[in-house]
Amino acid sequence: MANQKIISIDSLSVSDMIDSNSEFIPLLSNEDEEEMNKEELPTSLPILPLRNMVLFPGVVIPITAGREKSIALIKAANKKDKCIGVVAQLNEDVEVPGFNDIYHDGTVARIIKVLKLPDGNFTVILQGKKRFELVELTQEEPYLIGTIREKVETKCDADDTEFATVVDAIKETAIEIIDENPNIPSEASFAIKNIDSNSFLINFISSNMNLSVEEKQSLLRINDIKARAYETLRLMNIELQRLALRNTIQTRVRVDLDQQQKEYFLHQQMKTIQEELGGVSNEEEFEEMRKKASKKKWTKEVSERFEKELTKFQRMNPQVAEFGIQRNYLELFLELPWGHYSKDVFDLKNAQKILDKDHYGIEDVKKRVLEHMAVLKLRNDLKAPILCLYGPPGVGKTSIGKSVAKSLGREYVRISLGGLRDEAEIRGHRKTYIGAMPGRIIQSIKKAKTSNPVFLLDEIDKLSSSHTGDPSSALLEVLDPEQNSDFYDNFLEMGYDLSKVMFIATSNSLSTIQPALRDRMEIIEMNGYTIEEKVEIGKQHLLPKQLKEHGLTTKDLTIGKKQMEYIVTNYTRESGVRGLDKQLAHVARGIAKHIVMEEEYNAKITEADIREILGTPRFERDKYENNDVAGVVTGLAWTSVGGDILYIESSVAKGKGDLSITGNLGTVMKESATIALEYIKAHAADFGIDDTVFENYKIHIHVPEGATPKDGPSAGITMLTSMVSSFTQRKVKANLAMTGEITLRGKVLPVGGIKEKILAAKRANIKEIILCKDNRKDIEEIKADYLKGLTFHYVDRMEEVIHLAITNQKVKNAKDFSQAN
Repeated sequence: MANQKIISIDSLSVSDMIDSNSEFIPLLSNEDEEEMNKEELPTSLPILPLRNMVLFPGVVIPITAGREKSIALIKAANKKDKCIGVVAQLNEDVEVPGFNDIYHDGTVARIIKVLKLPDGNFTVILQGKKRFELVELTQEEPYLIGTIREKVETKCDADDTEFATVVDAIKETAIEIIDENPNIPSEASFAIKNIDSNSFLINFISSNMNLSVEEKQSLLRINDIKARAYETLRLMNIELQRLALRNTIQTRVRVDLDQQQKEYFLHQQMKTIQEELGGVSNEEEFEEMRKKASKKKWTKEVSERFEKELTKFQRMNPQVAEFGIQRNYLELFLELPWGHYSKDVFDLKNAQKILDKDHYGIEDVKKRVLEHMAVLKLRNDLKAPILCLYGPPGVGKTSIGKSVAKSLGREYVRISLGGLRDEAEIRGHRKTYIGAMPGRIIQSIKKAKTSNPVFLLDEIDKLSSSHTGDPSSALLEVLDPEQNSDFYDNFLEMGYDLSKVMFIATSNSLSTIQPALRDRMEIIEMNGYTIEEKVEIGKQHLLPKQLKEHGLTTKDLTIGKKQMEYIVTNYTRESGVRGLDKQLAHVARGIAKHIVMEEEYNAKITEADIREILGTPRFERDKYENNDVAGVVTGLAWTSVGGDILYIESSVAKGKGDLSITGNLGTVMKESATIALEYIKAHAADFGIDDTVFENYKIHIHVPEGATPKDGPSAGITMLTSMVSSFTQRKVKANLAMTGEITLRGKVLPVGGIKEKILAAKRANIKEIILCKDNRKDIEEIKADYLKGLTFHYVDRMEEVIHLAITNQKVKNAKDFSQAN
């Protein structure tokens, strides 16, 4: 038989299968079943093998017969008593089955209707009667005939509640299967409910279940009706679970597909709308990105990463927040200058001219830049230096970066680190955050459009930390030549080479820079300018800049050296030249006003014109005071705006040896005064001081300008000299200044800020300076022009200081402490 097809009984029309004389009833009643069971089976029957089909007692099925033996059997049986034996084949591929090719358990069937098809095959409607066992085949031609033996079914008692419960469960499960399976019509549940016979119900469901031939055959083989009912229920539960799982999966898939189809439809609509409005669709954007990427000279790693992220971008819904972040990420990828370096200019003489033209002085910085250029010319793969320019405000630390970039022929970028407290500002944010963006390092490299710019990190000493991280720790990787060849930005998510970037940091103080960060930088100190340097800077740089900014020319305003020095000394007090720049801007505004109002004025301004525009001088030049009063000594101090002279005053009065100190002094300075007094007491005889003076007199030390806080150890020898002068009433050497720390055993220690202090001494017309021997090296580093007219005395002991500073001449009206009570 070929092309078999199982048809449920409730899907068949009775009028189509039988004629009006037929006694066929589709659903078997109890009475029909009893009458069928009373029928006697013959001992020999024609045997019809079926492919993929098992017939159960009472069940009606249609079959299509196409094999010659099957057609001959049906014709012969239809002419006689219409009874045949139906068995299933073990292997459906066997065309001519024998005794060993068929199951030996089968069902006696009655032919209900035979229909001849146009192709010569027959459709036969069969109804199962009783089960049998095939004993042997007695004939194989023209069709199979075999000896059979009836298989008696073990019935259950009418009052067997267990069996009744199992049958009810089978009915309920069958209805659930019908509800779960969309391929079974809902009318089938009515057929199930209308079956009265329990055995027919079991056979009917077994026949229509989605089981293999072997499983159906095992059910047919069971003689005990209750055991068959349990097995049927078990298989039904498995089928129900399989259906429920399949429906769940189909529901999920259908929902996902529906959502995807909806999104696809909306995307297509959006694309059409964008094109109608003249916008660019996402597809065009993807292609544009891929086109740009094809022109880049990327490494394999970068190319693979970009392609992966672009593929992810194409799959994204444009309405989600991550879509914008991913677009920014890919745009950053395309805009970063991966492996692109500007060509360095190695003309050292021209570079020297540029640096000298833009900045007056700062020879150490210029020298270091020229050295780097020289080595870079000899060896092109040199790692860029990490320079840190350290010095007071206004000395040109920030502006030097532009000059260095100009001399090297590189791009220039700058970021200000003042007040920065978030690590993400340096390393960037991770893409998981809304509004994520790269750090300022990567952003600046993108802005420079080259991977080897001159990068200025301004105010690196003013970094701070908070709960969001420590930016100075993040800079450790940036400023380490051994690590920054693979700098990791959280947003970029891969390393970027910063090894060719020339980093220049600026700082006002080294004390606030993290030690590990300071260790990675080459510190270059930029000291304050002398008055002469400020005058030159004012004439060569600041005045031309202000003339240009105020729309003036040299015909409108000229300032001579003397007048420039007048402005520097009387209207500014600083190490740098920012204040001078402001005062020159003030002068330029005053001249601009005269021109616009058509007033007469001097194009070459005088000191009187300066006073008229800038007002009364704000500062007096540091002046040395005379040595007529005992106990007044000139010291040298370092301040944030440069060096300054400092007067230490002391006086002796009636008392009991107490020491009092005024002048807004810090702890270290007070301790220096105490050490000096104790040393004088211990060596009073050496200085010609009567011991009794310490019992009957008290000493008071004062440092003028009490509103200004003062601290530090460098005034130690100055306080010592002042107190010795007060106790001995001898004059201090004229035009002398000093600086140095003291110890209790009489040693003089070196101090810092020597250059600024020397400049302050020169401004105050000091002629001689006392320093510690260890400060000689600092003096040797200062340009000889700054040292003209100064004599230096290098000491190691306090006794040497007193020998050099205190004269044998008594002051006028000297006190006599030998008459102490």
